[in-house]
Amino acid sequence: MLTGMSWLNEPGEWSHQDGVLRAVTDLRTDFWRQTFYGWTTDNGHFYHRPVTGDFSAEVVVSATHTTLFDQAGMMVRADERNWLKTGLEVTSGTLHVSTVYTREFSDVSMVSMQGHAGEVAMRVTRFDDAVTVHCRSVDGPWQLLRLGRLDLPPTVDVGVMCCSPERAGLQATFRDFRIGPPISRENLE
Repeated sequence: MLTGMSWLNEPGEWSHQDGVLRAVTDLRTDFWRQTFYGWTTDNGHFYHRPVTGDFSAEVVVSATHTTLFDQAGMMVRADERNWLKTGLEVTSGTLHVSTVYTREFSDVSMVSMQGHAGEVAMRVTRFDDAVTVHCRSVDGPWQLLRLGRLDLPPTVDVGVMCCSPERAGLQATFRDFRIGPPISRENLE
């Protein structure tokens, strides 16, 4: 379902074929606002479409992570000051799933994926002003990573994102992207 979507900050190199999106990051791209580092950047790559109301969005992601802060995953965005991104990221010398909630200022949480290689399934669900993030190995059970509040308008942009703040050339692959009704609140565990 990667059709009918558009780019915020289109990368110089990307393709979409047979339901698989491949993108290669441009030099020093990221989404971040102020916290700790004291800078704001909004030039990461985001392939998205508008979604109104509550939803669950899922994708299977993989990438050639080699460098600090390389990222590939999902994003929910109201505007440049209110958004969420989550995905595979290299930090502290190992692969993590990071989740950033931005409400004027960005925060980040990390869950180690040490020893994991390959694809990870990700799911983001909106329940009014609450957004949850889940991940799993492709055949494993869903794991709740984050539940937080975002001040979102009725319609937001939802899709996949990738960025590489320290370099160019992260190769990210996204497949089986879909958006549908939100999961049951009882399935948050």
